[in-house]
Amino acid sequence: VADIQDKNIVADQAVRAAVSSHSRLWEDNRYVYPVLSRRSKGISIGVNLNPDKICNFDCIYCQVDRTIAPKFRDVDLEILTSELHQLLTWVHDDTLFQRPPFTSVPAHLKRVNDIAFSGDGEPTSYPGFRDVVRISAETRNSFGLQNVKLVVITNGTLFHRPAVREALAYLGENNGEIWAKLDAGTPDYYHKIERTKVSFAQIVENIKSTAKSRPIVIQSLFMNVDGEPPPITEIDAYCHILSEVLQQGGRLKLIQLYTVARNPAESIVTPLSDES
Repeated sequence: VADIQDKNIVADQAVRAAVSSHSRLWEDNRYVYPVLSRRSKGISIGVNLNPDKICNFDCIYCQVDRTIAPKFRDVDLEILTSELHQLLTWVHDDTLFQRPPFTSVPAHLKRVNDIAFSGDGEPTSYPGFRDVVRISAETRNSFGLQNVKLVVITNGTLFHRPAVREALAYLGENNGEIWAKLDAGTPDYYHKIERTKVSFAQIVENIKSTAKSRPIVIQSLFMNVDGEPPPITEIDAYCHILSEVLQQGGRLKLIQLYTVARNPAESIVTPLSDES
């Protein structure tokens, strides 16, 4: 019994290591990387469209280390396509699970849950975003994985641009989801957290207008700043915005609430406690 327990502990530790590994650079790949997600119960294949680490947000909780210069700055679609095809092949033939940190992944998690456009910046800022969505959909479909979602994890700053709207519409036609960030309820708190020139009003309007055309997921990260959680008035304002989205004809598929899990950009940021 003790031997079985020891093996279970080791296996659980290995899974935790795989879950905590969110590196954008995996092996020799430039853009495509695997992440084990307990939440989604499988492998999320990340596609980094901002290898230059440029972002129009400068979030105080961001995990991207911008003190290290990027190895690559441009997106080569031919290389990206090759990397995506290879990684899907490796999941299919079990090769991925023979490589660290995925060697102890249990059988029920050895599946592709989604292909996520995220990475080291705002993915919709990449001029070829629609092309990447198309390439990803075609590559996914070539493996018979039409049920695997295409997900864009976005700060929502560019939804009003025609090219981005077109790309998001194409995403929706190909089993895609929009996960839009909303970390605040007021302009002051928003600028304190996101440190951006983009107005809070623009973010809110973009979320409202996009949610009218398709159901979207809201992702919200709350944290302690200088030891203090968001004030109740901030949470009330946040909830009021979500209510307005619904009242004005928008659709919210899901609201994801989470806190800091990895090293943030600023030391004043710490995770919320279970009691918060």
